Amino acid sequence: MALEDAFDDFTRRDWAETTVDGTVRLAIVGIGGFARNRALPGIAAGEYCETTVLVTGSPDRARTIAEEFDVNHVIDYDAFRAGDHAETYDAVYVATPNATHGEYAIAAAEHGKHVLCEKPLETTVERAEEIVDTCRDNGVALMTAYRLQTEPVVRRTRELVQNGAIGTVVQVHGAFSHPLLEHTGPETWRLDPDLAGGGALVDLGVYPLNTTRYLLGCEPTAVYATTHSSGGPFAAVDEHVAFQLEFSTDATASCTASFDAHASSQLELVGTNGKIAIASPFGGVVPQDIVVESGEMRMEYTGPPVDEVREEFDYFGYCVLTDTDPEPDGADGVADLHAIEAAYESAETGRRIDLE
Repeated sequence: MALEDAFDDFTRRDWAETTVDGTVRLAIVGIGGFARNRALPGIAAGEYCETTVLVTGSPDRARTIAEEFDVNHVIDYDAFRAGDHAETYDAVYVATPNATHGEYAIAAAEHGKHVLCEKPLETTVERAEEIVDTCRDNGVALMTAYRLQTEPVVRRTRELVQNGAIGTVVQVHGAFSHPLLEHTGPETWRLDPDLAGGGALVDLGVYPLNTTRYLLGCEPTAVYATTHSSGGPFAAVDEHVAFQLEFSTDATASCTASFDAHASSQLELVGTNGKIAIASPFGGVVPQDIVVESGEMRMEYTGPPVDEVREEFDYFGYCVLTDTDPEPDGADGVADLHAIEAAYESAETGRRIDLE
């Protein structure tokens, strides 16, 4: 693969191997800020999904949202669990707090509905595995919402790595910080360890963690992590985290995440024969700005931003319509939780933790 060929048709959807008709009808479970501001518009702008049901704790307050997005049915969580209006949707998108993912994903699967579940898949490996088992036993698709795996610049980067454009990857550097309290109050569920399952590592660090695993195509063998919290609103969770992953290929990934730092995201892969740098990969709308150095050649691509949320829902819908197993599946979500649990163990004990 010539390096310049990597930039041809850069935003192509290589996962769409055939043309399909129809849409997947979705029930959106939990209509918090991300669902309202990103998911619902992304679904409306896409090709393969449509929203037919909203599930919320406050149906009356959601009527305006339903009207805005032309959604016919609004129900509460009890009604969802009971299967009300189940005939009006084919799949669910679970966007509730992390510790409740299992409850709603399992209910959906038992109603025979496909599941797209936000990450992390749950708050523990055991609870995530229960989701995986239930979806398998009921014959429904399960996708963990790792939207970066559907995003063009990340998919092109994986192709470059697989084709040896930068030699063997030796180092990965990933960072994601987001000043949480500039966008929400201290009462947010993200600062409640019982609902979130952790802090900056679970909410932000999972992005470089999963993306590194995806790009390298292998699992970490060990992790070492440190966490820090300044108290106050962050007293119960990790405000800042730094973790290092080791891989069987001898590559290492050094990653950081923060709830209380200037908004920033970056990802760089350094190989034996070059490097790849992606500008702002984790911010939600990736600017399609990538620099590749391969031997003596240096190339840069800058293209129009792509809404990775739209890409994610179209990918999920395409998989359901074509009976294709999604690549970021339940096992992908479980693997990240293994690494997250080991990272927290490392931070608590001060030891490097081996992963099976």
